[in-house]
This record gives sequence, structure tokens and C-alpha cells, in this order.
Amino acid sequence: MNTNHTETTRIAGELRKALKGPAWHGPALLELLADVSAPTASRRPLPAAHSIWEIVQHVATWLDIVRERVGGQHRDIPDTEDWSAVADESPAAWARMLARVAQATEDLARAIEQFPDDALDPRLPGAAATTSTAYATLHGSVQHILYHAGQVALLKKQ
Repeated sequence: MNTNHTETTRIAGELRKALKGPAWHGPALLELLADVSAPTASRRPLPAAHSIWEIVQHVATWLDIVRERVGGQHRDIPDTEDWSAVADESPAAWARMLARVAQATEDLARAIEQFPDDALDPRLPGAAATTSTAYATLHGSVQHILYHAGQVALLKKQ
């Protein structure tokens, strides 16, 4: 193992666990989604809350955004991309969404593994001053998946 990537390799591992498991806290996001059908994913049991599908789409979007930032890119994120409407609620589209979030996680994990440990202290492009460092942003990506996994778990019970 390249010792210049020890911490980033660990962060990438935690990201993968948040998506696929085994996660320390309980079910990982894909474990929670394993029995969720397209109709269930698009259902809105709480009128003021997002659907499971919208949450998964949002998670995938932010995984892509953080990967772009790890690669040195920044772009403004419009609200329509941050929380975009679900255009196709078919089972095939749901399967593509699950594949998208899995691929986005793996793409970010690989980018994190290539990110040098000595670059963890500066901010990534586009990161708010309150985000502080690349380290906080990368750990925040793991926390983001887990936060939304909790929402999915609650929505499944509705």
C-alpha cells in the first residue's frame, strides 16, 4: 500500500461500507433498498418529504459532485440538479438509478484512493468555507449517505 494514501484508502473503504455494508450502524443504503420496488421508491408517504427515489437520486448527484471536486473541478449546482424530479418511474429506470448510485460511489471511492493524504487539509474547489477541508468533505460524503439511508429506513416504514 502506498503510505501516501493510507487515510484516503480508509475513507474510500468507509464510503463503500456506507453504500454496500457491512456498516457499523446497521443496514447500508443498498441493503435498505434491496427490497424496494419502483412503485415503493416513487411513493410519497409523507407529503412534505422526498420520495425514496428522489433521495437516492440526490445521493448519486452529490457523489458525482464530490468526485468532480476531488478532481479539481467546480461548478454551481442548481436546485433542479440537487433535488431533481423523477421523470421515469418504471422498474427499468429504478434499476438504472440503483446502478447509478452504486457506480457513483465506486467512482468517488476510486478518486479518493488516488487522492494524496497530504492534500486533505486544504479545501476542495467549490467547498464552502464552513466545509473547511478536503478531509471534512470526504468524510461528509460518507455521512451524507448514512443520513439519507436513515431517511430511507423511515420512509420504508410508512
